[in-house]
Amino acid sequence: MSMLDRTDVRLLLELVRDPRSQVSQLSETLGMARNTAQARIQRLFRSGILRRSGRELDLAVLGYDVVAFVTIEVTHRELDGVITALRRLDQVLEVHEISGRGDVWCRVAAKDTHHLQSALRSVLRIKGVIRTETVLALHEHIPYRTEPLLDRLLADKAQQKPDTRP
Repeated sequence: MSMLDRTDVRLLLELVRDPRSQVSQLSETLGMARNTAQARIQRLFRSGILRRSGRELDLAVLGYDVVAFVTIEVTHRELDGVITALRRLDQVLEVHEISGRGDVWCRVAAKDTHHLQSALRSVLRIKGVIRTETVLALHEHIPYRTEPLLDRLLADKAQQKPDTRP
């Protein structure tokens, strides 16, 4: 994480907010030369911090070594309030309403287990949260991906009647 300066973090933030941003737009927004912005982006890709999609980041390289999956049981009339409160917690990466055990599932990032414990305590303080169950991720074998789904969709489309739209 020490290899990132404030400009790198601002650049990452802009790319996460809009992965389609052009280098010229980024350089203007950040007040730097186009070549400087391009060189920084390439360095972030080479270092592994910025992944191929331009939106996914390697959290461990950023200093967030702990990823946990938290299942939350909530009082149903408080569900909307719980989701709103989870949105305000910066360590919460994503939230899904689920079926089965629990009502809400979220992915949480933390710098270490003490940081995770602090986040879990914040979750437990949310009005409407009854209990949580936490599972730690030990190793990421397959990062978030959509390419195989698109490959399958393309293969399925190839089996169908050709598209005759203009």
